[in-house]
Amino acid sequence: RDPNPVISTRFYSGGAWQEAPVYRRDDMAPGKPVSGPAIIIEDHGTNVIEPGWQATRRADAMLVLTRAKPRTTHSAAGTKVDPVLLEVFNNLFMNVAEEMGAVLANTAHSVNMKERLDFSCAVFDAGGNLVANAPHMPVHLGSMGESIAEVIARNRGDLRPGDAWMLNDPYRGGTHLPDVTIVTPVFLSQGEPDFYVASRGHHADIGGISPGSMPPHSKTLEEEGVVFDNFLAVRDGEFREEELRAALASGPYPARNPDQNIADLKAEVAANARGADLVAMLVTDFGPEVVSAYMGHVRDNAEEAVRRVIGALEDGEITYQMDSGREIRVKITVDKKARSAVIDFTGTSPEDDGNFNAPLAITKAAVLYTFRALVDDDIPLNSGCLAPLEIIVPEGSLLNPNPPHAVVAGNVETSQAVTNALLLATGALAASQGTMNNLTFGNAEFQYYETIAGGMGAGDGFDGADAIQVHMTNSRLTDPEVLEWRYPVLLEEFSVREGSGGTGRYRGGDGVIRKIRFLEDMDAAILSSHRDIPPPGLVGGAPGATGRNSIERADGSLEALEGADTASLKAGDAILIETPGGGGYGGA
Repeated sequence: RDPNPVISTRFYSGGAWQEAPVYRRDDMAPGKPVSGPAIIIEDHGTNVIEPGWQATRRADAMLVLTRAKPRTTHSAAGTKVDPVLLEVFNNLFMNVAEEMGAVLANTAHSVNMKERLDFSCAVFDAGGNLVANAPHMPVHLGSMGESIAEVIARNRGDLRPGDAWMLNDPYRGGTHLPDVTIVTPVFLSQGEPDFYVASRGHHADIGGISPGSMPPHSKTLEEEGVVFDNFLAVRDGEFREEELRAALASGPYPARNPDQNIADLKAEVAANARGADLVAMLVTDFGPEVVSAYMGHVRDNAEEAVRRVIGALEDGEITYQMDSGREIRVKITVDKKARSAVIDFTGTSPEDDGNFNAPLAITKAAVLYTFRALVDDDIPLNSGCLAPLEIIVPEGSLLNPNPPHAVVAGNVETSQAVTNALLLATGALAASQGTMNNLTFGNAEFQYYETIAGGMGAGDGFDGADAIQVHMTNSRLTDPEVLEWRYPVLLEEFSVREGSGGTGRYRGGDGVIRKIRFLEDMDAAILSSHRDIPPPGLVGGAPGATGRNSIERADGSLEALEGADTASLKAGDAILIETPGGGGYGGA
């Protein structure tokens, strides 16, 4: 029987006040349960035993709580949309992705994922439609649906619990090779998957002709690293490490640090496992029909939010100039009655022999991000945002290339150009820095990659932000202490580049100055834009300043670098990156 209580009190649980006896833990006999509602006190703690639960003290003094009565099920939540539950599920689905991201960051090995948080996590419905994401990397999130669709299409009938599929092929659901996606189907019963969770992480090196796998002058896909196409990474819960290592060592330019790749891939798998568990918990709490229905309602709500925005837009078009002479042409035609729009990229430059080609998934991601950014409502970025939009991208163009064209800069640089072009065409925002300033350096032992902040464009009623990661990137920069601890470098300067933002009634944001000195010989590469053509202003605002890249040799001499360039640095040399400012808005 229960021990004698020392006093009685009340606590609130299950929508009502519960009368609760209070017991001392030391008075409890081993193996004799105390039934809730009750409170168990000890010298340094208080244990609340809810109704339907019981607590048992073990012989080793451990207190074990178990459910004594089945949980009462409630049927208040229906499948018809309810405004309050819609907001609840908006946040529940986003929370799943956020917890996935926390697991990935905590378990990853590379600085790129653990410190810079260059990864994304998301939840998808049974059809592979993006339902919700954490506020990670827009260029990942808007394009990850293509990865899910590829896995579904190519493995129908062969997907089973405990599986995880892996890919990075830009022409088979990926973006560029360093971004490796892990897709995990979620099964709640027999048959086809009920949901999917996925994580995409930018690996510090996946092979290729230069350390960091961001070669400025690649001509073909194989020069950018190891390609994974529909690769089974986990089968029946077993991580296929031997097969993965063999794949990472394959091809003419294998991965330089497979141990790090494996560690980060295991972190992605762990993140997906957490996401699958959380989705299953939602189903336990609300039932599969309700969860599935609200996945649809969340997308429908996003669609309606974008339609409201489209109703306030006017037709617009722009030709956006890139440093290389390439052009992005986009025309937005608004149908106010239908509250829909056509986004037409006809006239954009054709694919070329460089690596600024952007796979179609990247172009769609930029459109998705732009129209989600125009919505003031607090909604998840999901596939519903694309429903009111018809996107026309000519095949064989810079924004829809054919294999095996190189694409590594398309993901990071051309995506920024497309976003700037769309925001300029809508009249919403002057051009931001229009680049991610992709810096890689390394040797046989070390490989590192980072994107560098710059200036944001100004808009009607506000200045652009200084020194910020804009638009399609949302990563952090590695803390100086971590950077210098993990790599043989010194961070000599990281400052705001004063006066680099465009002037106007509202000022564009300033870029930054970043100077890193090397303590060992390294090869470095920079992939950047707006080194020749400044980021445009809007409505009479002045453009932002162009960026500059250079090397400061140990003797103090300076050597200019191109926007896309490589360099060999000796111990004592430094690389100096000055990033562009954002365009101004309105005449001064």
